[in-house]
Amino acid sequence: MPVRVGFVGAGGVANAHMNLLESFGDVQVVGIVDSDEDRAESAALLHLARAYPDTAAMLESEKLDAMYVCVPPFAHGESELLAVRKGIHIFVEKPVAVDMESALRARDEVTKSGVINSVGYHWRYQSNTDRARNVLEGKTIGMVHGYWMGGVPNVGWWWRMELSGGQMVEQATHIFDLARYLCGEIDEVYAACSTRIHHEEPDFDVYDVGAATLRFVNGAVGTVASTCILNLPYTIGLHLIAQDLVVELHGDLKVIEPGHTEVFTARENPMLVQTQAFIEAVKAGDQSGIRSSYEDAVRTLAVTIACNQSAATDQPVKVAYS
Repeated sequence: MPVRVGFVGAGGVANAHMNLLESFGDVQVVGIVDSDEDRAESAALLHLARAYPDTAAMLESEKLDAMYVCVPPFAHGESELLAVRKGIHIFVEKPVAVDMESALRARDEVTKSGVINSVGYHWRYQSNTDRARNVLEGKTIGMVHGYWMGGVPNVGWWWRMELSGGQMVEQATHIFDLARYLCGEIDEVYAACSTRIHHEEPDFDVYDVGAATLRFVNGAVGTVASTCILNLPYTIGLHLIAQDLVVELHGDLKVIEPGHTEVFTARENPMLVQTQAFIEAVKAGDQSGIRSSYEDAVRTLAVTIACNQSAATDQPVKVAYS
């Protein structure tokens, strides 16, 4: 029997996931929900599924093994809870919320339910991330520097802090998450953010430049810088510095040591690897192959929300993980 999958959300990232699932012979997308009825109908027609007006209607009509939740940050929560209360395994796109209260409430129910749960931090599934972890093993990481330098996504909800959480919560979250994955937990942040270019745009209230200083539990220090003022591709990545060693991850991996530099090209699609891990976990009923659980993703959210709090108060903020 195929793994029967439902989708909440039929936008760009949802379609990317649906297209990947199409390559699996033992997976069938059977139901699709979207707030835009036409978009849900179009996706359902393309993937030979049924369109539904809301999650409850889909769960009532379809016998699902798993459900993908691919909605903007502000729309997370209810769909995840409806699924896990029925014992349906969930894949959730990042970030899992825009506030800690709702994220922690959902985390507790997801954990209690025992369902397989995965969150879309696909950088964790890159072979070059594995290689970086191997290179760094046994090393004392001193500094961490992350970057997300790009432009403004062309979706209205992203422009509103209450809907997206801003760039650190919604985009640079990948960099904060990778920093946690490779260097360990973050204890305290101190962020400075501003809106320098887009302050006259109507309905635009997120910061368009920001920098956060990070203090890790193990004593390492770091920074993450982000901006959305560019109309050109610049840089997205993470650099880690240990004694006589620099590791640079930008998809590709550069390892710099005294007298020797080596570059490893990224070859696999990490979203595909992530999808394979989730489907195998669902079939086996085994969470161990999942690299970013819902609970772990809430910890990354806590770091980025602490950055927003620090920027608003101009004070260092301890990361509140629970």
